[in-house]
Amino acid sequence: MSVKLRELIRAVRACKTAQEERAVIAKECALIRTAFKDNAIAVRHRNVAKLLFIHMLGYPSHFGQMECLKLIASPNFPEKRIGYLALMLLLDERTEVLTLVTNSLKNDLQHESQYVVGLALTSVGNLATADMGRVLVADVASQLQSSNPYVRKKAALALIRILKRIPELSEDYVDGIIGLLKDRSHGVLIAAVQLILEIVSLQSMAIERIKRIVPSLVKMLRNLLNLGPEHDVAGIADPFLQVKLLHLLALLGQKSHEASELMNDILAQVRNVGSFSSFTCRWQLIQRQIAMLETPFCMNVSRR
Repeated sequence: MSVKLRELIRAVRACKTAQEERAVIAKECALIRTAFKDNAIAVRHRNVAKLLFIHMLGYPSHFGQMECLKLIASPNFPEKRIGYLALMLLLDERTEVLTLVTNSLKNDLQHESQYVVGLALTSVGNLATADMGRVLVADVASQLQSSNPYVRKKAALALIRILKRIPELSEDYVDGIIGLLKDRSHGVLIAAVQLILEIVSLQSMAIERIKRIVPSLVKMLRNLLNLGPEHDVAGIADPFLQVKLLHLLALLGQKSHEASELMNDILAQVRNVGSFSSFTCRWQLIQRQIAMLETPFCMNVSRR
């Protein structure tokens, strides 16, 4: 009879030597294999959870990969949650059986529960291959319009993975991604800015289309300086979002007189804010100013 996860953990902790630990793991793995072979549905999620613990200890766990897919296909959330966790830990993008989960992911991306959708998006963001991305990109992109900020943030992060694997799709989703910059959730905003940064680095052709949002980025940065205490970190208003914005402005301002002129005033404000003491934020600001000095226009301004 296979033991529960907590009992297995106790047994492993009680081992005094590595040989004892290997014996305990070998015995448990044999029981888990038998349960998988007998298709013991009632304890499948428990066995996969134990297999995750065994995997964390460094022992082979590949024989449980197919069981992950079965748990993901389950209608019960607890089983589906263990299945997705095991999928992300036991498999990688080179695993052949990964292609079999694409249909389950597609179904879960349309699920009525935000948590199931979140699990599917997290898995796409960690494991999606180019082939999976082509099948799932439309479903992931549709979640950018979700009414739930939790789902919108995860969709933006999952889309980063897909566009890294298939850069030529970037331009198809620029407009929808730019729309996220109007979001009220700072988590969504950080994910959106990071997604735009990835598009700029992947597709130089998209930079001209993205430069039109410089006024919106400047306005967002200005609003951050006047933000209330709810997003304060050590006296700095959401420094994580500020760093992302400064990084993006640094890229968009390169070799662009118009974009550089639009952001000059706000950069001076950011530099002069007394509470702006974060080294990381200052480093991004310096990088932005160096990028501006690469253009003849800004060199003339600096000489004045």
